Amino acid sequence: MKNIDKYLFQALDNYPYSLEETIESLDYAMSYDAKNTTALCLYGRIQTEQLLNYEEAKRYFQEALAINIDAVAVYPYYIETLLLNEDYEEASKLIDFAMTIKGITKMAILLKKVQLLERQQDIKGAIKLIKEVKLVSFANDSHEIDEVDNRLNAKKDLLKPKKKSKKKKSEKKGKKK
Repeated sequence: MKNIDKYLFQALDNYPYSLEETIESLDYAMSYDAKNTTALCLYGRIQTEQLLNYEEAKRYFQEALAINIDAVAVYPYYIETLLLNEDYEEASKLIDFAMTIKGITKMAILLKKVQLLERQQDIKGAIKLIKEVKLVSFANDSHEIDEVDNRLNAKKDLLKPKKKSKKKKSEKKGKKK
């Protein structure tokens, strides 16, 4: 095992529970290889998830993908950052591109697309897409997909026009007379 791997594993193991140790391990890893996509991705995650600094996070993710466009682990985190920063057009393009990458976890990327549609208030489109997500899922644990599906259906129910109750209808008729 290379020294960089040791430090990357320590950083990944410590994140997010010990940020100080995570950063220390990442700094050591970067001293061995400043172009390591895993380290750059974790720096981006820290910027997004801990510091809420989306522009800086985007810079780390872009740098990682410039080094290795096939770094499949970067895409879900980069897309999440774009969604949080409300960069919806950029997120949509990245989702479409990510789906062409060999070895990418299609379920994770399609769930990001569902999230994009939901954020854009296209609940019907998101519900339609969740069916596709179920088809590309190969894990027995569909808990996350079920949660998203339930949330979308609850939102769909909120958007339905409310039916007037019979009592209210009869009250309105009584007032007209």
